[in-house]
Amino acid sequence: MTRLQAQLVMVAALAGAAMLIPRPGGAQAAGATVSITAQARPNPTPAWGKGILPLTPESYYNAIECGKQAVSDPPCVFWDTGICKNEDFTLAWYTPYKQVAYEVWLAVRAKKPAPQPNYQAASRTRVTIGVTPVKGTKNVLKEVVVKRGGKPMLAMDRSVSGGGGRFTFDTPDFAPTAAVTLDLVGSERTISCQLPAAVLRQMR
Repeated sequence: MTRLQAQLVMVAALAGAAMLIPRPGGAQAAGATVSITAQARPNPTPAWGKGILPLTPESYYNAIECGKQAVSDPPCVFWDTGICKNEDFTLAWYTPYKQVAYEVWLAVRAKKPAPQPNYQAASRTRVTIGVTPVKGTKNVLKEVVVKRGGKPMLAMDRSVSGGGGRFTFDTPDFAPTAAVTLDLVGSERTISCQLPAAVLRQMR
């Protein structure tokens, strides 16, 4: 699945696909834990350093400017590319900012005038993490756990299938005030991705 397809899958999912509410605690893998540190993409334009936030007029218009770039892979739209790179899973994030930027980018790429996306609809968007298994991996995804200060953040919605899944969290769970740990719990091992506050500030 390409990154564009992954984004469209998440748009459809947020528009109405049914998801299951997680059980407290979630599944745990029996294997080892592999720790990695998230890396943000360099040189995104326009600049943004406030992280993933509920939509504001400032982030809304910044996202519109981001989406006006007609290049194939603008870092401000696809800031999540390779952010927790590992051998088992790829991640695609969907946020209020990305909803606006991505809608504008699609229109501009189709040589249409840049739209002004629905502010109210975007402001209702939460953070969805799409997890896709890397081709050939035997590590089947069981759960995604987000922790801040060692405390798990409960997913609002979740869906697991085909070795991957979609997990939706409340936007403040990723506020860039302290480091966050993202655990991709698999059947063979857990990929534990550390998101330092400096990286969280570059996410949008």
